[in-house]
Amino acid sequence: MSTYDVAVIGSGPGGYVAAIRCAQLGMKTAIIEKYSTLGGTCLNVGCIPSKALLDSSHHYHDAIKHFEDHGIEISGEVKMNLEKMMERKSSVVSQTCDGVKFLMDKNKIDVFEGIGSFKDKTHINIEKSEGDNETIEAKNIIIATGSKPANLPFIDIDKERIITSTEALKLKEIPKHLVVIGGGIIGLELGQVYKRLGADVSVVEYMDRIIPTMDSALSKELAKVLKKQGVKFYTSTKVKSVERDGDEVIVKADDKKDKEVELKGDYCLVSVGRRPFTDGLNADAAGVEVDDKGRIKVDDHLKTNVDNIYAIGDVVKGVMLAHKAEEEGTFVAETIAGQKPHINYNLIPGVVYTWPEVASVGKTEEQLKEEGVKYKEGKFPMRALGRSRASGDLDGMVKILADEKTDEVLGVHMIGARTADLIAEAVTAMEYRASAEDIARMSHAHPTFAEAVKEAALAATDNRALHV
Repeated sequence: MSTYDVAVIGSGPGGYVAAIRCAQLGMKTAIIEKYSTLGGTCLNVGCIPSKALLDSSHHYHDAIKHFEDHGIEISGEVKMNLEKMMERKSSVVSQTCDGVKFLMDKNKIDVFEGIGSFKDKTHINIEKSEGDNETIEAKNIIIATGSKPANLPFIDIDKERIITSTEALKLKEIPKHLVVIGGGIIGLELGQVYKRLGADVSVVEYMDRIIPTMDSALSKELAKVLKKQGVKFYTSTKVKSVERDGDEVIVKADDKKDKEVELKGDYCLVSVGRRPFTDGLNADAAGVEVDDKGRIKVDDHLKTNVDNIYAIGDVVKGVMLAHKAEEEGTFVAETIAGQKPHINYNLIPGVVYTWPEVASVGKTEEQLKEEGVKYKEGKFPMRALGRSRASGDLDGMVKILADEKTDEVLGVHMIGARTADLIAEAVTAMEYRASAEDIARMSHAHPTFAEAVKEAALAATDNRALHV
């Protein structure tokens, strides 16, 4: 029987990063993955393939909508080859997963393919696809089994016409009408992919606005932009049935006035969040407790109720984001090694990779009001930037919320070109507890999209933005 200092169950961003950090710290490490490729949901059927399709569809959309504005004339029809686009996506996924395998080899981490389940608190049974079983022993075990798409109890997902994000990433045709249930990050990103490629897209959202967990200013701006692009929204609308009739899907819902809304499409994407995945883990055998939402219970050090077992990522409380899982993987590895790491969960940024991109970190305006915190606000529109005019990306804004007395930055919310990258400046500033004036006095290269952050900081500091 092979014995390890640490065994990690699950090879997503949380799991493989935890394994690498454990190996860097001198621990003999194993990682267990039930699929034939490493990387988990994110690399295989989540973050990476969706971004590949977002980029490819963006190029196509620019070619048919914006190239002429730049003096680029294409003779004949611009054609879309979905099969080729999907092949490129698969290639990106393959290269990225191969990169994780390289990192496992480089760090001398033993990889086991199979379903990992507890025999007891130090032994893991690995059930392999060919039917063989193997048991390994580990002093410490990290559960990183991730999540799966959630569903509504009355919806029968057939994975053909009524689909999850997993199937939406590998469609063989462009939908004529895609009905998206859920106006969150995943639904909007995949909705925009197929809208660009020619589908009609309708989004049904139970809450009164899309991306409801983010600052309402971002919801409002993104809805405005996507409506201009032709996406239809049905907010404050509760889905009550989804039925398939041949190649047609009928979605029935009630709006806020209890009036029935009926939408018919050839595909329905169910995008109502994700659920923690512990199927087959046999956590009971190790005595690991699970809460009423199916999440592994952990303390502030991500340790379960069993002394040598930890859990990270989507399978524990908190936002379900790959970078949050990565931070937790590093945190647990360093904790096992006797170090004292920290994570500031308030500074885990959230990003929507539509175009314009949406990014946020810290407190929303709604949260500050609810908590009774006195704050000041600074906003700056992207269209006032020279860089935005040069690229034609005029939609969006940056909004900074700062403490009314101390000027400490409490939240930064942005929508516009490359805000997924720009948000790192806000995270850095807030990690060092910067004031709005600190950001305002830092030199930002001109012309850049980042100047909007400086200008919003100036606006939050005595309302003294320079270019608006």
